[in-house]
Amino acid sequence: MENTRFLVKTEQHIAHVSINRADKANAFDLQTWADMKQIFQDLDNNPEVRVIVLSAEGKHFCSGIDLTVLMSLQQQLTSTCNGRKAEQLRKFILDLQATVNAIEDCKKPVLAAIHGGCIGGGVDIILACDMRYCSEDAFFCVKEIEMGMVADLGTLQRLPKIIASGIAREMAFTGRNVGGKEAEKIGLVNNCYADKELMLENVKKIAESIASYSPLSVRGTKEMLNYTRDHSVADGLNYIATWNAGMLISADLTEAMQAKMQKRSTKFE
Repeated sequence: MENTRFLVKTEQHIAHVSINRADKANAFDLQTWADMKQIFQDLDNNPEVRVIVLSAEGKHFCSGIDLTVLMSLQQQLTSTCNGRKAEQLRKFILDLQATVNAIEDCKKPVLAAIHGGCIGGGVDIILACDMRYCSEDAFFCVKEIEMGMVADLGTLQRLPKIIASGIAREMAFTGRNVGGKEAEKIGLVNNCYADKELMLENVKKIAESIASYSPLSVRGTKEMLNYTRDHSVADGLNYIATWNAGMLISADLTEAMQAKMQKRSTKFE
């Protein structure tokens, strides 16, 4: 897949997606937002891909939205009517949200490998991933409060469901930097590694482990975890009963059982 703003390669059922705007501290301009959405939709539909690792080139993971986007926003609101301007602005925000949602909506698990700064929109992006890992030099910042804005791409909706509400509110209200070690302590990331190389090495091992299991089971597990997060236990139990009524008796189940009995590695479709 050719793309100047991202490096994308797939090997052994693992797609490696790396943000590639190092000269701009991996800030997201409008084309980057559009490209990321398309990439994750394509990977979602690619049967060869079972797991996705999202990382970045250069010094920082992501410095957030490119300021040129905000500076040009007024020019994009062309109507002379305030109501229509508000309507256009709402659509603009929803379009950016759709890019972040594409990560969460992707049926394959997405592992974020974060180094350096993860700021503003970068936080929105990593919160939509299934798991987060970082190096000790990483830092996280909900920057919008310093810019006179309310974060609107998912941080305020997802962060309180990942870490304690009080810590999430502190991050949102103060805009302070949360370092890699603290991020691990508060549960924002699964693990914090000494450096980027060690982090990527370990994240790759985790991705390989996930890729070795039934793709059908992995996709179903992500579906259930996301559904249960937003519904009651009773709703979740009802959904998994219906899901497994259609999915449980599969070729993957047969292959997994036979491989275990024959003491061999599995070979899934």
